[in-house]
Amino acid sequence: MIKLVKYINPVLVRYTLYGGVVYRLVLLVTGLTASIAVYGQLNTEEIGSLTDRALPTALDELTTFLTIPNDGNYSDQVEANLAWCRERFAGLDYKVTRIETPGQPLLFAQRTVDPALPTVLFYLQIDGQPVDTTAWDQPNPYRAVWKRKNADGSYTTVDREASGFDPELRLFARSASDSKGPAMTFITALDVLRREGISPAYNVKVIMDFQEELGSDDLPGALAANRELFTADMLVIMDGTRHVSNEPTLTFGARGIATVTLRIFGPAYPLHSGQYGNFAPNPVFAASRLLAAMKDETGRVLIPGFYDGVELSASDKEEMNRVPETREEIRQMVGIAEQEALGDTYQEALQYPSLNVRGMQSGWTGKEVRTLIPEDVTIEIDMRLVPETPGERQVALLRQFIEDRGYHFVDSLPTEAERLRYPKLIDFTSSIGSVPFRTDLGTPIDRWLTAAVRRGLDKDPVRMRTTGGSQPMGPFVNLLGLPAVSLRIPNPDNSIHAPNENIRLGNFREGIMECLAVLTQSVSRK
Repeated sequence: MIKLVKYINPVLVRYTLYGGVVYRLVLLVTGLTASIAVYGQLNTEEIGSLTDRALPTALDELTTFLTIPNDGNYSDQVEANLAWCRERFAGLDYKVTRIETPGQPLLFAQRTVDPALPTVLFYLQIDGQPVDTTAWDQPNPYRAVWKRKNADGSYTTVDREASGFDPELRLFARSASDSKGPAMTFITALDVLRREGISPAYNVKVIMDFQEELGSDDLPGALAANRELFTADMLVIMDGTRHVSNEPTLTFGARGIATVTLRIFGPAYPLHSGQYGNFAPNPVFAASRLLAAMKDETGRVLIPGFYDGVELSASDKEEMNRVPETREEIRQMVGIAEQEALGDTYQEALQYPSLNVRGMQSGWTGKEVRTLIPEDVTIEIDMRLVPETPGERQVALLRQFIEDRGYHFVDSLPTEAERLRYPKLIDFTSSIGSVPFRTDLGTPIDRWLTAAVRRGLDKDPVRMRTTGGSQPMGPFVNLLGLPAVSLRIPNPDNSIHAPNENIRLGNFREGIMECLAVLTQSVSRK
């Protein structure tokens, strides 16, 4: 199907593109020739040919992009990445706008193909997690290294050019998967269309976020202050990892997150365990009893009201369990003998809020161990949220649960009077991060993206109702009312956030193909 965007007295010129036909309109204006934007729906073969032609340059550009450190905590790194993105989108003939916030800036790019067409907003994450260079199996996490996976699971460094195209090769670098790699597949697809004289099938807007890993705290305010700028029909999120099968994946929601830090106090200072054992209570045991009361042995949270509002209908379960996986496969992948018993399947478990102890600290271990009763225990908790369980409510439920067990809450440190009066002392601090969102399956954005992926890769995507992780998309959904879906490209075993993050070459290639298909797929608002 070929759709002409504009025509004024055109002379129609036809040319062949890898066996398919794309049309370009040429105007004769006062003796000059000018091109007018058109777009065509490329078929799978054409998309593959265009991708293979662009792939070497795209990989070179990705490795260059990855050399720019991108820890959102540092303004100089944000500015360096912002400058790269601004120059790149300006070179694609996009109107680029810098959006100032109380924290770090955002970058917005826009191209209007035709005001009468729908508009799609794309979200790109540019920042990455901090790095510990000593934990990486390469000299510099920002200098990409190509490796091949061996039969025993280890990796061998190789020369990409000498290896030719091998989809199993992997590029190792910070942000290779999360999320400069996905951003580059999108940019490459825009580059291909521009070079071939093909316009996107709709108006394109792009928001680039340089502090996603820090929670994107300034994003809601920026959206509220620039609502007209972000007006669109749909939101596509270029972030997130594929399903464990590594099949093409669309994800229609993400859980939010709330964090809590508990500090349970014991004696005023560390005590000799021989002198004061059997007399001074050890706060580690108090912490253990409190944590054990929060969950039963099957993994179900015992905090009253924690799951209130979450109801899965038979049709919900039928749709989400179409995902090609089994509990046994996932247990084997993560190395556990038995899963927690919330929901009948892994996909059902993701529909509930979770309670996790992400870290504990008290005393010393290893060569530093000492025979002491520690003065306190610090417990770091995260709670993943679903739309039915807002963070403020879950935090309040947790605090009430602790209060009901006789704890007295203090502000940072207990006073001497509090120490002598209350046997159970605790400091409780909390933070609400990303809010959860969910877009219904079977809606126009689902039909549009599913059709595009099918055309791009000649296969249907895995359609997941939600992902277990969090993304700062709540403001787009809740404030702007946009249906939002994540187009997921990286391989599931990509070690994001950890040392040795990587992206599989075959996934990067398929990502370009998917983006080409999405950008040339007509959007229907119905």
